[in-house]
Amino acid sequence: MAKPDIGGSPPEQSVFVLELPSDPRVIEGAVGYLSDRLRAYDFDGSRLTLNFRVGMAEVLANAMIYGNGSDPDKRVRVEVELSRDAVSVQVQDEGTGFDPGHVPDPTLPENLDLCGGRGIFLIRTLMDEVRYNDAGNCVRLVLRRDESRRRASGE
Repeated sequence: MAKPDIGGSPPEQSVFVLELPSDPRVIEGAVGYLSDRLRAYDFDGSRLTLNFRVGMAEVLANAMIYGNGSDPDKRVRVEVELSRDAVSVQVQDEGTGFDPGHVPDPTLPENLDLCGGRGIFLIRTLMDEVRYNDAGNCVRLVLRRDESRRRASGE
C-alpha cells in the first residue's frame, strides 16, 4: 500500500534555529527532532542513523559540558540549513572557546589512556566537513546525503 501524500515534497531548502539549555538530558530529544527533519529530505541509512546522530550528540555534549561548563544559565545555539543534498549545522556555545588544533589525537599510542579528544575525533570522522571559528566556541558541520561526494574537512 502506497503512503498517502500529505503535503507534497519538502521545499528546496529549510533553515531553522534551536536554542538549547546546557543540559545533556535534552541531547537525545534534540538529535531525534533533527533526524526527523532530515528524513523529510530523504536522508536515511547509516548517514543518518550513525554519522548524523552520533556526530550531533557529540558536538552538543561538547558545547554544553566543555564549552558552557554545564552552566544552566548558558545556552547552545543550533542553526540548521537543510537541503536535498546536504545538511549544514552550526553549533555555538557561550564559552570562551578552545583551540581544536591542540586536542591530542586519541588514536596515537601515547594518547590512548587520555580522557579527552575522542568526541572531536568522532565528529571529524563522521562528518564531511568540520570547521571551527577562530575563538573555538562555534563549529560548522556539513553532512552530504551522497557519501561519494565527501570532501576533506579543510582544517
